Amino acid sequence: MSSVDELTNLFSKIGFEEAKVKEILKNAKVSSSLESLVNLASDDFPWNKNSRALIHTLAASLKGAEVPHLQYIVDGIGKNDLKTALQIDAALKYLKTKGEDATVVDLNKESGVGIEVTEDQVRNRVAKYVEDNKDTILKERYKLVPGLFAKIKALPELKWAEPRLFKPIIDEEILKVLGPKDERDIVKKEKKPKAEKKANGKASKDQTEEDGPKRSMFTEGFLGDLHKVGENEQAYPELMAEHLKATGGKVHTRFPPEPNGYLHIGHSKAIMVNFGFAKYHNGVCYLRFDDTNPEAEAPEYFESIKSMVSWLGFKPWKTTYSSDYFDELYQLAETLIKNGKAYVCHCSAEEIKRGRGIKEDGTPGGERKACVSRERPIEESLTEFRKMRDGFYKPGEAILRMKQDLNSPSPQMWDLIAYRVLDAPHPRTGDKWKIYPTYDFTHCLVDSLENITHSLCTTEFYLSRESYEWLCDQVHVFRPAQREYGRLNITGTVLSKRKIAKLVTGGYVSGWNDPRLFTLEAIRRRGVPPGAILSFINTLGVTTSTTNIQVVRFESAIRKYLEDTTPRLMFILDPVEVVVDNVDEDFVELCNIPYRPNTPEFGDRTVPFTKRFYIERSDFSEDVDNKEFFRLTPNQSVGLIKVPYTVSYQSLEKDANGKITKIHVKYENEEAKPKKPKTYIQWVPISEKHDSPVRIAETRVYNQLFKSENPSAHPDGYLSDINPDSIIVYKSSVAEYNINSIIKNSPWVVDSAKKSEFYVEEEKGRKEVCRFQAMRVGYFTLDSDSTDEKIVLNRIVSLKDGTK
Repeated sequence: MSSVDELTNLFSKIGFEEAKVKEILKNAKVSSSLESLVNLASDDFPWNKNSRALIHTLAASLKGAEVPHLQYIVDGIGKNDLKTALQIDAALKYLKTKGEDATVVDLNKESGVGIEVTEDQVRNRVAKYVEDNKDTILKERYKLVPGLFAKIKALPELKWAEPRLFKPIIDEEILKVLGPKDERDIVKKEKKPKAEKKANGKASKDQTEEDGPKRSMFTEGFLGDLHKVGENEQAYPELMAEHLKATGGKVHTRFPPEPNGYLHIGHSKAIMVNFGFAKYHNGVCYLRFDDTNPEAEAPEYFESIKSMVSWLGFKPWKTTYSSDYFDELYQLAETLIKNGKAYVCHCSAEEIKRGRGIKEDGTPGGERKACVSRERPIEESLTEFRKMRDGFYKPGEAILRMKQDLNSPSPQMWDLIAYRVLDAPHPRTGDKWKIYPTYDFTHCLVDSLENITHSLCTTEFYLSRESYEWLCDQVHVFRPAQREYGRLNITGTVLSKRKIAKLVTGGYVSGWNDPRLFTLEAIRRRGVPPGAILSFINTLGVTTSTTNIQVVRFESAIRKYLEDTTPRLMFILDPVEVVVDNVDEDFVELCNIPYRPNTPEFGDRTVPFTKRFYIERSDFSEDVDNKEFFRLTPNQSVGLIKVPYTVSYQSLEKDANGKITKIHVKYENEEAKPKKPKTYIQWVPISEKHDSPVRIAETRVYNQLFKSENPSAHPDGYLSDINPDSIIVYKSSVAEYNINSIIKNSPWVVDSAKKSEFYVEEEKGRKEVCRFQAMRVGYFTLDSDSTDEKIVLNRIVSLKDGTK
């Protein structure tokens, strides 16, 4: 076996990170096997994250053992025939069994090569399994779910299905059967003995007397495993001392959005991760605008981003801009050139692609070739770069490229562009600059200049870590630690700025803040409280895997938050008038109704029961034979919420089209004792004296914008998947007059809500904070289209999953 240095170079060359190499080298047998396997790989072997992981898996299984024909497995990985660890395990088992008699054909057969199990096939089989075992699932509920994964994966027809498919599909099918978790699924833990107090009598930090260390997304998983300040390695250790002096040893993070569009729900996770991690560790977080592309930036995006960060309850330590550092970045670019690590290139975009080995069909794997300018003298590149700065070149005629490693397996090391010429004024620097730095050049260096201790980003930037650290080292500046977590996606919608722009410009939605979208502006307008979003993200936690969440799960989290924080009102979506025949015109009976049952801190209100009132049209049925209908029928009386006696049917009035216009009833107050009805329904009084009802100009009920869970997969494009019933507008809804009090006193905040760790104080006077629960209908808020003359309501969410 080769020396440690030789193995380090070999494993690093194929793309393993330094920490991973160190881990591998701890086991001599695994290292020996890995070396042999790497040497079996062809010169054009596609080293990438997946192929490296599979080769390492094979080496770990071998642990130095000699097995004939390992070349078959290595070639299978290289051709992408063997794609999973399960296939590698099956292939190795076959080779061990057959020895010298093994053949490629039989190995492929034993390891499932060519067998494609589609997502639909997995979904159908999982649905069948769940249906076949429905009784057991209903009985055992969510505690049965962990065991289901193993049983379903073991089904013969799913043996070669991609492992990533199982969890989201199983979760989705179980949710259909059981609905969201409730109190039946809460595992009650035994209380731990009281924590021992320190000498000063105080419990240790983050520890309660009964529960032990407090758990949150910042103490577990990805965030809980992050390094402490000062622990990230440096090429130049002396820089760490300066860094620690500048930061005082405190966590420094940053949220670095590009001001070229509106933030969406995925960004809320990034905001909470960066601001929340800093806050949890008593550190600071920058809001830093990555404003290096003036052609795509606009003032409205800057303002919206600031507003959304504030809305979610976070206050930046400082608000900065990459453009604040343009002078320093330019000097560092000259330093890079002087160090022989950058050169001015005059290649076209197509020439650069060909030089990087990108084939005409857009796939990598071709021969990589250096740019003809790569070895030009340092002074010449310096002169050319200054000519770029001074406006000598037009866009596309010259670029500054980093001189990295064209032999690296990582595309992030193939001489990335550092500066380009742009003929565009900058919103903040005006016409000062003719050249602008790229993200790959700017991001790591500004992180360094701001002494960022934890540069947290999503996993699509995983490969960028190598170029990030390389550039900092080449210009001899502090190297922050970039670490990558999984992004948050919501299924059943689109989050791409380009796709949303088509929806807006095509008139499919009313704008970027249309409540059917999942931009943060749209979510806010719809009425979702910021605390609901923060609570939702905390329950998901932070891992390195992308989190794909169904809309119904997100709405369930919103519903739970609203349940605890909003008052209730009687509200009729589709009203029909009811007349009480046996009382006088001036009859009034005052009813005291709590804003939230069994919750005194919400208070209560008075509603007058009068001769005329409205009920929901669906609360009356002429069908007297429907035994499942418990509301008002010609043969069945019904209770009205908090009204002492029931009402019974007397007669109907209909218009020329047969539509019911009035229902006549009898108030059964002559009974010695009130009857016990099968159910109670809501009602809204008609009373001029009490200015009741309050008539709603528009009630907008939102459903999902798209019909499927993956609109982008529609064969005719996502625009063909739009749900024609994504918005239903009611123009005759009525509410009890106490809605005026709700609007006047919003945001409605009770003491219990303020105690929540996710409570965010909202701005008074804004329409979307005027939330209430409309009994049996949903949660609503004022839309921004509301005026003093007309009320327009948005339904935030329905009362139950799946309600339309």
